[in-house]
This record gives sequence, C-alpha cells and structure tokens, in this order.
Amino acid sequence: MGQKIHPLGFRLGTTQSHDSIWFAQPRIYSENVKEDKIIRYFITNYIQKTRRRSPAVDVDGEVIGRIKIKKRIDRINVIIYMGVPNFLREDKPQRIEELHTNVQKKINCVNRQINIGITRITNVYRNPKILAEFIAGQLKNRISFRKAMKKAIELAEKADTKGVQIKIAGRIDGKEIARVEWIREGRVPLQTIQAKIDYCSYPVRTIYGVLGIKVWIFLNND
Repeated sequence: MGQKIHPLGFRLGTTQSHDSIWFAQPRIYSENVKEDKIIRYFITNYIQKTRRRSPAVDVDGEVIGRIKIKKRIDRINVIIYMGVPNFLREDKPQRIEELHTNVQKKINCVNRQINIGITRITNVYRNPKILAEFIAGQLKNRISFRKAMKKAIELAEKADTKGVQIKIAGRIDGKEIARVEWIREGRVPLQTIQAKIDYCSYPVRTIYGVLGIKVWIFLNND
C-alpha cells in the first residue's frame, strides 16, 4: 500500500507557508485551532448565502481561494483571497461591517480587535479551490465528467500554469460501482520539494452521492 503525504504539508517552509500564523501555549492550543475553524466556516457560509441572494453574480469570482488568519495578543487579522468580489461592489462597507460584526459574535473577542480584508486573486484559475468548484458546478448540472475535466484543464492552461492534474472519485455518472478517474496535462512533480504546487481537496454532493475532487496545479519552479 502506497504511503501518501499532503502536497502542501510536504512543502511547508520551502514554497508553502501556513494559512494560520500565531503562537499559543499548549493548554489553549486546541481553542485557537477551533477558533480558526469557526472563523473560516462562518465566512465561507456568509459569502455563499450572499452569492445566492445577489442576482447576476460572477460565480468564479465569488469563490474563496484561501483564508489566512494572523493572530496577535490584541488583534486578529483575517485576509480573504477571492477572484472578483462582485458581491461587495455595490454596498461594500455595509457588508464588510455586517461580516465583521457577525464574526465577533461567533468568537470571544473581549480584548481583541478583528480586522477583515479582501485580496483579489488576479488569475482565478491558477487557484485549485476555484478550479475545483468550477468542476463541481459542472457535475451538479449533469455535464459529463470528462468534458468538465477537459474544460478545467483548458482554463488552467490559459492561466499560465506549467501543469495540472485533476482526480474525481465516487459514483461517477451514477454508476453502481464507485471508481476513480483522473487527467493530467503538463508536468506535476509531486516528489520535488522545491516545485511550487498548489493543491485542493473538494467534496461535491450530487444526486448520485458525494464525489471527491482533487486538483494539483504546478505553478513554477522558482
């Protein structure tokens, strides 16, 4: 049986950095991990609900690529990486303030200040999370998985990537027996630590059951 390792954890300290940056004593370490999970979960749900309420939004731009959290003794900085945040264009200050207030209510912020910022991702399809959600949307609309994967490969190539690999597992196309299908274009050197590879594992619920989507993107070799 092959031994697998997470592509991002394998590269921590070389080409990959932590999404949560803080220090805590062992007795309160688990509380901080739980707090980070609550913040990410709430922000993701809030933006998804806002996207459903907003007419004619850009689906790709509404997807969150990554949420980074930096903590100090008196401050929590949350940076949301998105494509084109259309849902914030009309009433940006009001919605950020609403998001800020709701996050404060969810976690204990008696002596700490929360700062929430949004950073735009220039090439959205260089981000595996956005690419995986694109494939998930195609599968939910009952488009052939091969067609969805090939289209995702084309979008990733246009975003100036050096290689991309996509894997889908589960009851694909409603077949009785679950299987794994994958496709790769270009180079994806998973065993090279210096290779800058971004990775995402994304579950999608379809009428046939839950499918798992994995995306590896080889960005550069700097």
